Amino acid sequence: MKKRALVVCPGRGTYNAAELGYIKAHHAARQDVIATVDTVRTAIGQVTVSQLDAADKYAPSVHMTGDNASALIYACAMADFVAIDREQYDIVAVTGNSMGWYLALACAGIVDLAGGARLVNNMGGIMHQHGIGGQIVWSVADDDWNIQKDKLLFVSNLMNEVHSISEINVHISIRLGGMIVFAADEAGLKWLMERLPKDDRFPLRLMHHAAFHSPLLNHVVPIALTANPLSDFGAGEIPAIDGQGRIWSPRAFSREAIYDYTLGAQLTDSYDFTRAVQVAAAEFAPDTIIVLGPGKTLGAPTIQALIASGWRGLSGKADFQARQHDAPILISMGMAEQRAWAQNQALHTNKR
Repeated sequence: MKKRALVVCPGRGTYNAAELGYIKAHHAARQDVIATVDTVRTAIGQVTVSQLDAADKYAPSVHMTGDNASALIYACAMADFVAIDREQYDIVAVTGNSMGWYLALACAGIVDLAGGARLVNNMGGIMHQHGIGGQIVWSVADDDWNIQKDKLLFVSNLMNEVHSISEINVHISIRLGGMIVFAADEAGLKWLMERLPKDDRFPLRLMHHAAFHSPLLNHVVPIALTANPLSDFGAGEIPAIDGQGRIWSPRAFSREAIYDYTLGAQLTDSYDFTRAVQVAAAEFAPDTIIVLGPGKTLGAPTIQALIASGWRGLSGKADFQARQHDAPILISMGMAEQRAWAQNQALHTNKR
């Protein structure tokens, strides 16, 4: 019997130095997917994702910028999605984190592969040219991945304080499992770095990231609407859960509505990845959650979101690891030792 699978799509920041060569290592058998993305970029004079992935050395100034990183992540993730063994898994729903919403649209069939490549490439370029501000990540979870109420209260009080300071612009960008991602202007970023309690990792400012999912990007909306045609959006084949926890069921929505959300509120309003995962798990009862590559950083936030909702009685990191050892409930395709669990073994290429 097939397992019911929820697919989770990664966002920006998941193709790093460790992922260089991801396409070459894992997707020699899926050149049709990669070629589609390359064709979109070649048509407007951009370096192809194949060339970026085949570079001798990872260069943050090249690989992490929005105009390149977005397309690289899209190509890797969509090739992973195609590689999932459909004889073993019935994909019942898709969701994603931040830019991962665009990927989820493609996985769901709401946009086709080429349409998704154009959307991701256009938006990556627009953010690179017109994005302002930045993002800071701060952890609100303990060592066992349980979200701490005192830290959530701190965040709430912090945001109340922000409203009384006219010189800064700070917003909650993403609720990411056990982390809060803030979006802010430069003055706000400086204030956050001074105001947030520090440990050995957080608060962390994200490189090459604009103030995504905040009113600071209101000016991007008309540019995005002009660059991306409504005609690329369709009825879909798989339910998709957006950054507000809303379910877009195949043939049960207007393409105008999902177009307006994708290029409107999705850019300017807070993105609740935590809620998206919780809704998907509660409504579609997956046996397995498959997180597409590249990278392996989205697995923890996904499980943290499920721990917070008590999904299947999950109580913490140790509980998850024990269950994962017995019968994996989460497969991270960005991890070489796990990706084989999700894909057809006949198509499995050499591990790195």
